[in-house]
Amino acid sequence: MGIMKNFKDMKDMAAAAPGMMAQAQQMSMQAQQMAAAQQAAAQAQMAQYAQGQAAMAPGAVGPAPAGPDYEPIAGVTLEQFAAVSKGVAAFNYDASKLVEIAASRGIASYDWEQAHHGWNERIKANPAVAARFNQLYRAS
Repeated sequence: MGIMKNFKDMKDMAAAAPGMMAQAQQMSMQAQQMAAAQQAAAQAQMAQYAQGQAAMAPGAVGPAPAGPDYEPIAGVTLEQFAAVSKGVAAFNYDASKLVEIAASRGIASYDWEQAHHGWNERIKANPAVAARFNQLYRAS
């Protein structure tokens, strides 16, 4: 009786084998599709990271952002503010030289005082403005 049961079990298993094989192949295809999708997502993420790194490279500035926080203050743009701020390095970071540096770039002392205060406030209040200032500062 045990042999007959074994034969019946083998027969049932042989009958189920094609369905199990098809299911295994389907699962394998799904796994391959998921792996390809994950690889594509990882490549896209790496490309995005590489673009960000290129934008942060010294000398790379990229397009100027727009919005009210990027509007000039007393006629002084963020680019000019960064250049004057960087210029003080030649004077051992002596802040008293900022007005002189600004004047050498055609910025009146009164305008510079307003711009200096205004840009510092915007940089403190808006991380995007601070990031753009750092980018411009490194590039100048």
